[in-house]
Amino acid sequence: MTDSMNACLDLLTIRNGELSASVLAYGATLADLVVPTRDGPRSIVLGFDNLEAYKSHGAFFGAIVGRCANRIAGGKATLGGNDYQLDLNEKARTHLHGGAGGFFARNWHVERHDETSVLLSLMSPDGDQGYPGEVRASCRYTLGPDRLVVELRAETNRETLVNMAAHPYFNLNGAGSALDHRLMIPAQAYTPVDDASIPTGEIRQVDGTAFDFRAMRPIRNEVRGTHTGYDHNFVLALAPFAKPQLAARLEGEMSGAAMEVWSTEPGLQFYDGGSLPVAEPLRGGASSQRFGAVCLEPQRFPDAVHHPGFAGAVLRPGEIYSQVTEFRFSVI
Repeated sequence: MTDSMNACLDLLTIRNGELSASVLAYGATLADLVVPTRDGPRSIVLGFDNLEAYKSHGAFFGAIVGRCANRIAGGKATLGGNDYQLDLNEKARTHLHGGAGGFFARNWHVERHDETSVLLSLMSPDGDQGYPGEVRASCRYTLGPDRLVVELRAETNRETLVNMAAHPYFNLNGAGSALDHRLMIPAQAYTPVDDASIPTGEIRQVDGTAFDFRAMRPIRNEVRGTHTGYDHNFVLALAPFAKPQLAARLEGEMSGAAMEVWSTEPGLQFYDGGSLPVAEPLRGGASSQRFGAVCLEPQRFPDAVHHPGFAGAVLRPGEIYSQVTEFRFSVI
């Protein structure tokens, strides 16, 4: 990041050993993350050199998304016997990542910042993007010697939906296509979607499908020259874990960088970057490309408010929403 960007963006840098990260108050965004590779330290998340690009790009680079991550069909929710219409910000028919003014598009308050951690908070008022109840949320980024820990918490004064997620785009080689990265997701099942990327309600076994990542393999799965695109929820459990469990392992085939994702969340949204590029230049003036990075987003299941069998996102007064996700790094 440039000195001018540091001066005007409320950019917060944390370090621990060979790891360093930069966080923006806007969207509680992970703007940069540098980790060891075989060829030395390398930035492995997509980002920009100016705030306007973060506001206009529309792909949620590095942001904390919410109140409710992922998609809700028709933006409709029934809570406590009352019907709510949430903001429709995807093709005027879907509520995506909390609405057009969701957590990713808000200036979070910096509560604390030291050498290895940043704590940010946000108050979402009753009626925000159509959601009932006031929500007070927090996000803490902490760097350990070999990992980035993301802790998300929220409380409400009225029954509502909360399902936050960290949304970095990872390329462990630093550039180029990520389709030849090797990936493992220890999920026995996934949730199929319709043509609007809304889950059908089925929980389908991965056996014999392109969604079987239980053994390490390249993301690319071309059959007769066609790659099966991924923007799907993988089922790790049907309820949150008490402690972080292994959710994925990703390896950069060129850099030797490896990342394991450990999380308390029962679902993992895997997106292969098929809707990239974005129009704005990336950090340093580079151009983005289709499949140029992947997202591994621990969360509750998408559209869970319409599917009683899904790991749900309802939060009630007196309860605490809590997520702990760790990105653990090594070099092969």
